[in-house]
Amino acid sequence: MAKKQWLVTGGTGFFGTHMAWRLIKQGIRPILFDLAPVDDPGLIGKVDYIRGDVRDAVAVEAAVKRSVAVVHAAAALPLESPRDIWDVTVQGSENVYSAALKHKVKKCVHIGTTAVYGIPRVHPLYEDSLLVPLGAYGEAKCEAEQVCRRMRRGGLDVTIIRPKSFIGTGRLGVFQILFDWVESGVRIPVLGTGENRYQLLEVTDLVQACVLAVNARIKGDDYNVGASKFSTVNADVGALCAHAKNGAKVWPVPSAPAKWALRGMEAFNLSPLYKWVYETCDQDSFVDCGKIQKALGWKPKFSNAEMLCATYDWYLKEGKPMALRTGTTHRVAWKQGLLGAVKAGLKLVP
Repeated sequence: MAKKQWLVTGGTGFFGTHMAWRLIKQGIRPILFDLAPVDDPGLIGKVDYIRGDVRDAVAVEAAVKRSVAVVHAAAALPLESPRDIWDVTVQGSENVYSAALKHKVKKCVHIGTTAVYGIPRVHPLYEDSLLVPLGAYGEAKCEAEQVCRRMRRGGLDVTIIRPKSFIGTGRLGVFQILFDWVESGVRIPVLGTGENRYQLLEVTDLVQACVLAVNARIKGDDYNVGASKFSTVNADVGALCAHAKNGAKVWPVPSAPAKWALRGMEAFNLSPLYKWVYETCDQDSFVDCGKIQKALGWKPKFSNAEMLCATYDWYLKEGKPMALRTGTTHRVAWKQGLLGAVKAGLKLVP
């Protein structure tokens, strides 16, 4: 194909699908590189799909050499094995950016995570804050950033974007558990007092950051992205419960015993909630986004409460059939295990 395209790795996932739609609206036919097939019927015929694994250097290079820009989002999520997380996230990044450097791709964007900061005591977090990653996922994503920096030194123009947990239409995974509980009208357990501030991000705001990074005239840099309007967990989850209008309400529970229980459940594969989720949910967790706002003119459109309510509405109307499938990605439900029994017990609590 004479005209080079934008390549999106992890292109059929939650973020990749939103990225694809944005590019199509801009008149760009994206290449979606992923092991999973395209499951959004609206994308059929509007994208080029390549079935491939980012750990396969030959397949990656074949896709990259057709591309003028690469948005690298492929990564193994925390429910996968530590070995798979490392290989997909680190070796996959090595393959993608080595090929991009070889074929002189103009711009690359690396989708990182704020999990690389761990659980710091001081907020907000800035791009030069200390990186103390938590768990196999955070450690692998941190190492993937080192791959990016090494490629920068070799001449590759790559921007690292560190998003907060992002949601929007199409997002299931851990948020499907929240939406399922809210729909049931039960008490929603919140670890600790619930007065900690926990920032989220709407997926289309993340897509906008990627588009701005690719189109920027300045060289790639590191940027945090998150909602500019967010409150406490009590307030934001409480807003969702109020929106549901079915009796669901926030229920603060003591952190220590709840975390011990969740650690035990995780150890015996009885809960899908992994360390990053339950160790951070009672802590402040928010980043400063001034750097990307100043450098690229990025401005998020959605507040925490707005995105939670909008995604919940989508879940009720369209997402529940998708939730019949279970797995480990953001586009399917996660098996609740013992959490399902806890929810059933809460239904009995007046």
